[in-house]
Parts: sequence; C-alpha cells; structure tokens
Amino acid sequence: MTTAVENKSAGSRAGAALVLTVAITALVIFIFGDSAYLWIKAIHVVAIISWMAGLLYLPRLFIYHCDAPKGSVQSETFKIMEGRLLNIIMTPAMVITWVLGLWLAWQQEFFTHGWLIAKIVLVIALSGVHGYFSASARAFRQDRNEKPPRHWRIVNEVPTVLMVAIVILVIVKPF
Repeated sequence: MTTAVENKSAGSRAGAALVLTVAITALVIFIFGDSAYLWIKAIHVVAIISWMAGLLYLPRLFIYHCDAPKGSVQSETFKIMEGRLLNIIMTPAMVITWVLGLWLAWQQEFFTHGWLIAKIVLVIALSGVHGYFSASARAFRQDRNEKPPRHWRIVNEVPTVLMVAIVILVIVKPF
C-alpha cells in the first residue's frame, strides 16, 4: 500500500523538478537573450529523449519482474530499479518536457497550428501512459501485479507508436 510519505516524496520531486525547470529557463533567457529559444529547445529535446528512454525501458523491467518470485532478491532488485527509473529519470524528464515544450509553443505562437494541437493531444496520451506505468510500478512494489508478461510486451509498443506519430507531426507539420 502506498504511504502518505511516498506520495509526498513523489509530489516533492515533481515540484522540485518544476521549480528547477522554471529557474533554469529563466536563467537561460537572461544569459542568452534572443538565442535562448534554441538553448531551451535543445534542453527540451534532451528531456524528451530521457523520458522516452524510460517509457521504452520500464515495461521491459516489468516483463522480467513478472518472472521473479515475490519476495525474492531479484524481485526486490526490480522494485529498486523501477522506482529509480521513474523517480530520478522519467518523472523529472516529463515535467521538463512539458514546461519547456509549452514555453516553446507560446514563444512561437504555435497554438493556432493544427499539428501542434494534435501533438499536444498525443503528448497527453503519452503522459497517461506514464501515469499507468507509475501506478503499475507501485503495484509491483506492493507485490500486487496481476498482469502477465504478454500484457507488458504489448503495452511496451504504445509509447513507440505515440512517439512516431508525434515526431511526424513535428517534422512534417501535415496541417
């Protein structure tokens, strides 16, 4: 069962990532002035890569975790790996991706473009996948996973499909 301390800790990390992102963004704007847009875009892309790496790797950990006996050293190791991947890499990267992505869109007044609206809808879906993975990691941590490895193999493809669609929207800008 998730404790209040765990929930507070996750919320604190997300809040810290948000504050740090805003502070770094402000610093980059102050230091680089007119060229800040490209620096922030570069940081945004790095955050996306980090987030996607986690979204592609975490379900793989779940597949292997399914085969580990509950309470075994192997199972406990997977719990640590899953928690660290989520809390240290994925969630902060997602927050940075969102904050900087919205700032970039606002700077270029892209909110009137259909491709960006479609992209945001897909990023919301990707964030939903992140939330599902987060809840699933919690279930594994509490030895409550009821999904077979096959489920995780199928679910592992969802972030890839969303990523491909998002990249096509960003590069091709079909509408």
